[in-house]
Amino acid sequence: MDLQQRVLRTDVSGMPLEWVGYQEAVKLITLDQVSYSLGKRLYEVRGGINAISGLQSLVSVDAIIATVGQHPHKHLFSSGYVPPLSNQSLFRRDQNLCLYCGQQFPNSLLSRDHVHPLTQGGQDRWVNVVTACKRCNNHKAGRTPEQAGMELLAIPFCPTHAEYIYLQGRQILNDQMDFLLAHFPRNSVLRKRVEKGESLLV
Repeated sequence: MDLQQRVLRTDVSGMPLEWVGYQEAVKLITLDQVSYSLGKRLYEVRGGINAISGLQSLVSVDAIIATVGQHPHKHLFSSGYVPPLSNQSLFRRDQNLCLYCGQQFPNSLLSRDHVHPLTQGGQDRWVNVVTACKRCNNHKAGRTPEQAGMELLAIPFCPTHAEYIYLQGRQILNDQMDFLLAHFPRNSVLRKRVEKGESLLV
């Protein structure tokens, strides 16, 4: 049993919410907060012995658990939703590739580059930031790609809510991935990437 494997938590309508560990999943189940579950059985957690029946409690945890209620901001996810921007999610969106030189790097050698520089009025938003190796970022400095004579290899985009949950995931199981893909836009860059079998680096 891999205790690092995360459980995909959704609301009762199936809207992906977050990744939780097995302890949080067990807590939700024992508090009767889980409406239904789907996918592969991940854990069977044994508890104490019932003093009356003499039986040991057992909680089974599946790959996807749907908790009661709906997401309080569900209306935002259909259009206009902007997930929080972090370097970790940005690097995973761009597959740890420097979008200037095209080479792949570990997180420690990457940085966030503002395509339209902050010093020239650019904003710190998904659609204006790309992953860049520190060498390329230093070379570009406070210039636009055009000003620096550098070619941008892909257009930055803002992930949807479901895509953001995907970017937050680690060791995503097939049934979890299928579930998330059902919430991706048809023309999603990440959908095409997943369907081609390209993986995201940790």
